[in-house]
Amino acid sequence: MKPLIVNVAALLALSMSVPVMAEVVVVVNAKSAAGAMTNEQVAQFFLGKSTAMTPIDQPESAPVRAEFYKKVTDKEPSQAKALWSKLVFTGKATLPKEVANSADVKKAVAADPKAIGYIEKSAVDGTVKVVLTAP
Repeated sequence: MKPLIVNVAALLALSMSVPVMAEVVVVVNAKSAAGAMTNEQVAQFFLGKSTAMTPIDQPESAPVRAEFYKKVTDKEPSQAKALWSKLVFTGKATLPKEVANSADVKKAVAADPKAIGYIEKSAVDGTVKVVLTAP
């Protein structure tokens, strides 16, 4: 019985030390004709390769931002920032609009049919439509 208790305690301690990563979803306006998207399609908007949609970014300090760029664009946020800096410096683009948090992303996306943003899955409601889930 004692080894079982020790094993359960060790398992609990291990599970508490592993950081919990939230699921990130990419959202568009609820009335948008856009359907499901691939990582590559979404990455085009957030890496400045397409202007068909307006990317809405979160602050550099937001954990969801790092997770989004890592999972969807396969880049670190600093790499994405370097790409944007080059585009802005050469006059080919302007930086994505940055808002404070997921609630503000939903407001911005709900107000602009061409906007696209990312939020934690737990923040999804009827004001936005999920086009990609990055587990």
